[in-house]
Amino acid sequence: MRNIKYAFWGLLGLSSVLWLAAEPTVFQPANFFALRGAMVQYSGILAMVAMSVAMILALRPRWPERWLGGLDKMYRLHKWLGIAALVISVIHWLWSQGPKWAVGWGWLSRPVRGKRPPLENPIEQAFSNLRGTAEGLGEWAFYAAILLIALALVRYVPYRFFHQTHRLFAVTYLVLVFHTVVLTDFDYWISPLGVMMALLLVSGSYSAAIVLLRRVGAGQQVEGQIASLRHYPGVRVLEVEIGVPEGWPGHRPGQFAFATSDAREGAHPYTIASAWHDDHRRITFIAKELGDHTSRLREKLRVGQNVKVEGPYGCFDFDDNQPRQIWIGAGIGITPFLARMKYLARELSERPNQPSPEVDLFHPTTDVDETALSKLKTDAAAANIRLHIFVDARDGRLTGDRIRASVPEWRAASIWFCGPSGFGEALRGNFAAAGLPVTERFHQELFAMRA
Repeated sequence: MRNIKYAFWGLLGLSSVLWLAAEPTVFQPANFFALRGAMVQYSGILAMVAMSVAMILALRPRWPERWLGGLDKMYRLHKWLGIAALVISVIHWLWSQGPKWAVGWGWLSRPVRGKRPPLENPIEQAFSNLRGTAEGLGEWAFYAAILLIALALVRYVPYRFFHQTHRLFAVTYLVLVFHTVVLTDFDYWISPLGVMMALLLVSGSYSAAIVLLRRVGAGQQVEGQIASLRHYPGVRVLEVEIGVPEGWPGHRPGQFAFATSDAREGAHPYTIASAWHDDHRRITFIAKELGDHTSRLREKLRVGQNVKVEGPYGCFDFDDNQPRQIWIGAGIGITPFLARMKYLARELSERPNQPSPEVDLFHPTTDVDETALSKLKTDAAAANIRLHIFVDARDGRLTGDRIRASVPEWRAASIWFCGPSGFGEALRGNFAAAGLPVTERFHQELFAMRA
């Protein structure tokens, strides 16, 4: 979480510093309209920096995943950049349009412009001839971007509609690239700011093309086939086992993958609920009926159906040096712990003398399915893990105090949490107040994708 904050503010800060270096007279504007011109440039640059990096992250690149803490953290950064682009774009639009309104209302006097010197650079002349087109297209692209970003942020929008409309942002982005290239102050392009902008716009445009061609994650995809389906009605969960061919590289417990069973719906992320065996090339996903997409899976999926699987992704891999671990899998957040328990059970059977941390697993849940809970208890026993089940209606809510009472050695433990983000943040704050160094030892899966 800390690194994505560094990345977010560092990106905006670096862009601001480079812009100030390219526009040193901004603090001494000749008049209001000179200030307005500088602010239009600054806000436009910040908005396009945020959009470009968000577009690059949409490709799910592997290279920043470890530093940012996993693809779930990268998607959180993608979301923050989208919100930042939305807010800054509105500010950019207000700086552009507001003074025009003020002149029309008589609040400001139109500036007196002298005769502009002829442009000698043919590229600058070409850009000047395109200004009107770039301004008109940019305004309409701005309206489209506002709508598309807003739709992405409204969780009540059905998943299929979200998937289809979110791809349209790539078209809007390409129009805004044209708008930016033409209208950015020409002198900026020969400064470090211009170099950074050129790299981001080219990379963002490439990313937009990949999105439009539906090639996101193509290099990590394999074609699998559904081997079995099992429904647990008490918890409204569907367990899907998929056979994958030689192209699947294997995965670590706690990682996830994207699965596509319907091209119109697109890829959807699921945490992998099984340990990997190279001689038994199957992976298990568990999907809870939480939204329009996951609620229809039981009706749409069938044994033998081809499913495209992409991954694996994620750094929620239980990799630390603490002698104790506390796992908290709330509701469907139990999934990564199922995979880890299966892995540990196999390790215990093959290497019984290998040391491993002592683990307490807490599973707070609202829904109850006795068959599912029986399997969970069996897996925990096989992995030598202490299981604590909290059914809300029977046992009340799980709190930090109750966890610490159950695990007296909690100060020596790391905590691994997967579940509702608000619950995770509350527990993180509770343990921080109790003295646990949560920055190093509280690990939280941040995926909050649509269901």
